[in-house]
Amino acid sequence: MDVVFFFEVLISGMLSGVMYSLVALGFVLIYKASGVFNFAQGAMVLLAALTFVRFLEMGLPIWLALSLTLLVMVVLAVLIEKLVLSHLVNQPLIILFMATIGLNFFLEGLAQGVWDSQVHGLDLGIEDVPLAAVEEVTGMFISVFDVVAAVIAGSLVLVLSIVFHKTKVGRALRAVSDDHQAAMSVGIPLDRLWAIVWAIAGVVALVAGALWGQRLGVQFSLSIIALKALPVLILGGFNSILGAIVAGLLIGSGEKLAEVFLGPYVGGGIEAFFPYVLAMLILFIRPEGLFGDKIIERV
Repeated sequence: MDVVFFFEVLISGMLSGVMYSLVALGFVLIYKASGVFNFAQGAMVLLAALTFVRFLEMGLPIWLALSLTLLVMVVLAVLIEKLVLSHLVNQPLIILFMATIGLNFFLEGLAQGVWDSQVHGLDLGIEDVPLAAVEEVTGMFISVFDVVAAVIAGSLVLVLSIVFHKTKVGRALRAVSDDHQAAMSVGIPLDRLWAIVWAIAGVVALVAGALWGQRLGVQFSLSIIALKALPVLILGGFNSILGAIVAGLLIGSGEKLAEVFLGPYVGGGIEAFFPYVLAMLILFIRPEGLFGDKIIERV
């Protein structure tokens, strides 16, 4: 086996895995704030990417298009909190989950109704060519886009990890996730927290949508990318930011290595289902994920 080629595939997979971690982070943020899986995260990625690319197509500078899209996502977060979530405080988690399913279909329809359902090319000015310095030194073909995207996504993940582990907002989120009513009884403003977290999830959706939009084009299938985050969440744990990072790297590298080295023996296409098989195996061993909190039932 060519060692250089092995590490080329491994590094390429890890760089893709960082972007999986970014998508998964949106789910983790909402879960930490409400204790529910946000089924609408994929639709938020689609809405953010489509809004961003249409602003660019209007001739706006990229910084202005980015700023306006951020504003749209923040306003959307506030509206979701005021019109939907505020009416569901202390309701069973299944009610909140069903609400996010409804939001998913609404946001998908909103994105394509306000803008359109066509495929749009997105150019962020990042070339998808081999990194010359790495190629000269190691002989490996590592994409410039993969490296830049990984740095952007990794930086955002790192900042959010610090915010949610070292600030009052992070501590309040853990309290809210454990018990809405108890958190409110000690003065934690649930409505404000939910608005903040959904706004941050909107920012994450914009970054993920922009990066994946350049690679795949801005189209309806961007909302399906959210499904790629499911095995990442299962592997890392639904309430762990660190778990989302590590699991994203494992899933990204694992699927690439499996496709290249195992795919030829099973007819190819293993990359599409390998993450879900890995997640299923982890569920048998550790249902809460590698970094998730242990589930303790008192009877």
